[in-house]
Amino acid sequence: MKKIITFALVLFVASLLTACAENTSGELSSEHLKVGVTAGPHEQIMEKVAELAEAEGLTIDIEVFTEYVMPNIALDEGDLDVNSFQHKPYLDNFKSDRNLDIVEVATTVNAPMGIYSTQISDITELEEGDSVGLPNDPINGARALMLFEVAGLITLEEGVADQATVLDIADNPLNLDFIELEASQIPRQLDELAVAAINTNFAIEHGYVPTEDSIYIEAADSPWVNIIVVREENKDDAVLETLIRLYQSEEVAQFVEETFQGSLITSW
Repeated sequence: MKKIITFALVLFVASLLTACAENTSGELSSEHLKVGVTAGPHEQIMEKVAELAEAEGLTIDIEVFTEYVMPNIALDEGDLDVNSFQHKPYLDNFKSDRNLDIVEVATTVNAPMGIYSTQISDITELEEGDSVGLPNDPINGARALMLFEVAGLITLEEGVADQATVLDIADNPLNLDFIELEASQIPRQLDELAVAAINTNFAIEHGYVPTEDSIYIEAADSPWVNIIVVREENKDDAVLETLIRLYQSEEVAQFVEETFQGSLITSW
């Protein structure tokens, strides 16, 4: 009897392992995709894409995240088929740090980063020693520093670009105090800061309209365009052609324009 039970247990474990393997290998389904997004604009746009997809027999299940780490981990581990939330510099840095086999297959929207404040209405009103918030992840932190430089608050060491850190600040005329915080938490801590750089998705999620509420914002031709990402093994799967075609459609472009009023810019 023990041998029978043991054999049955072995078969059960083997079936579980097989099921797990099926989640992380093989061609993506032409009828069903699980897509990870961050809450806010990426979620709203993907909901519109899912609506269009349903009419073509493709069901898109959307999993919403509130931070930037797990969508890539979940994709790499097979818990997602696709994610849509990040720009290429962030993906490249994340892949390098974690040795992930995931790649971009299309561009989506550009979400210009803005500088926000509940205390001042113009960037020129900053005073000596004021506190300035920025994201604590390397890429978005560098992006914020580059924005601060364009706004005339600091000068960075030459050539650092999207690798910049607070240690690369060469000139800080107002002796501003730069405070690195988790990106999603910055809107909640804005009252404790003179100003802060906030990613557009988190700004919108918190109720801000970037083009109206920011006191300084990236130019419309900012290079930080967002992307659709999949596992390397799935990059040529046929269903992705459908997903990309629907995402980069006139219907979605119109939805983005009407919903976000210039705070997001389509890449197609």
